[in-house]
Amino acid sequence: MTEETDQGDFLAGLKLPRTAARILKFAHEIQDARPERPDYLHSVLCQVGLPRSETKALTFERTNGNASLLIEAGKLWNGTTWMQQPLPCGTRPRLALVHVSSEAVRSQSPVVEIGGSVREFLIRLGVDTGGREYATFTKQMRALSACRMSLGFGTETIDAKPIERFNAWTDAEGDRHSPGVIELTPKFFASLTEFAVPLDARALAALKHSALALDVYTWLAHRLLRVKRVTGERVTWKNLRDQFGQEYADPKNFKRKMVATLRSVLAVYPDARIEPVLGGLILLPSQPPVPKIAHQIITKEIGK
Repeated sequence: MTEETDQGDFLAGLKLPRTAARILKFAHEIQDARPERPDYLHSVLCQVGLPRSETKALTFERTNGNASLLIEAGKLWNGTTWMQQPLPCGTRPRLALVHVSSEAVRSQSPVVEIGGSVREFLIRLGVDTGGREYATFTKQMRALSACRMSLGFGTETIDAKPIERFNAWTDAEGDRHSPGVIELTPKFFASLTEFAVPLDARALAALKHSALALDVYTWLAHRLLRVKRVTGERVTWKNLRDQFGQEYADPKNFKRKMVATLRSVLAVYPDARIEPVLGGLILLPSQPPVPKIAHQIITKEIGK
């Protein structure tokens, strides 16, 4: 926001009964101290995200400006046959991609150990470890590892599949003891090391209840730093609906949901400067959620 009063007005209507305490807790922590170390996500996935809700379709497209992401559901071999997987969706594959990408950037290796059980991996992600979560999370991880991603820029099509190999949780109970691994594809890993966007892990933890909130936060983390004009850049509600609102048939429902989501995101990204205007928003030059010096320290440590 341009002034504290503007941001206060935007946050005034925050009503999230189950998540407000967590958001406010992390908002205070973010205000008081810099992140100890950044998390990371590929810049492409900050602009165009996965499906947010479950669908029976086997393909999904999301477009932002001249970039478009095509996701195609794949199959996994179970030892006897190829099993069709659904499209990955919701918060779990998003959090998993951030976690795996972050570990890959820090270790400078495309092979990431993810533990011997679903429970161990969920704990690493800060996700509840109840019994129902096992089945849901395993399903989403298998869908993510099997899917194919293609990125379109202009007339160019780029293979953007993130996962080369997924080797974990082969038993039905999810309590395998040997370490599981996820291996990123060479193309994705090489691109990730060049185009990783630093994120505040506390903000992700605060917003882990909502796929839309995670998408808006990562988009702003990538987008606001690239706004150079002092007067900002305007995005219309139609622009935002094209990018984020495919799941909403009614434009009014999308706008209401987007405004509520922005309130949550701005609580944990206080340096984001956004001005509401008639018909849309003005994005103003803003500091990134992770200060450059924190990112540079991590980069130097990696290079040692």
